[in-house]
Amino acid sequence: MCLVTRDSGPKDGLIRFVTGPDGQVVPDLLGKLPGRGYYVSARRSVLEEAVKKRVFARGAKGPVTVPEGLVDEIDRQLARRVTDLIAMARKAGLAIAGFEKVKAALTNDRVKVLLQASDGSARGKGKLWTPEGARWFGCLTADELGLAFGRSHVIHGALLAGGLTTRVVEEAAKLRGLREEYAQNGASGAGKDT
Repeated sequence: MCLVTRDSGPKDGLIRFVTGPDGQVVPDLLGKLPGRGYYVSARRSVLEEAVKKRVFARGAKGPVTVPEGLVDEIDRQLARRVTDLIAMARKAGLAIAGFEKVKAALTNDRVKVLLQASDGSARGKGKLWTPEGARWFGCLTADELGLAFGRSHVIHGALLAGGLTTRVVEEAAKLRGLREEYAQNGASGAGKDT
């Protein structure tokens, strides 16, 4: 259950937090840190409200310290997690990059997730399509996608079927929740998924 919205749901849409030994709130993105966990929805406005209203103390059942820039740190960690998972998928042969390679894979119905850089041109991104039953994510920048593929920047990428693809989808959904609202409010950064 989210501490702010009080909505119950699967853990996929929530970010777990624990209290560190020094009483500081720590985001547990992998869900493996020891201690009593408490959850907040993976949306920027909800996380900012949690910081503002100090609801972490209620989840921790005691006084806690919230570090400065917690929401931005969660964004950074989630982006790193998604790029690391895409990099592992690439090493496993489940990820491809480049317009022509992605287009060929789309034609052969092999793509399960289409990845496009949030800061890529709309005209170039509009030339590719999301296959039926597949997912589309545009929450990473060209530099972040490039990091995942071992290049300076990447605009178009795709993931093929596999266990890592499922993990990328779960983590990218959380990141998209953080960045969509940020982009909608006119801030610079990742663009909104459509």
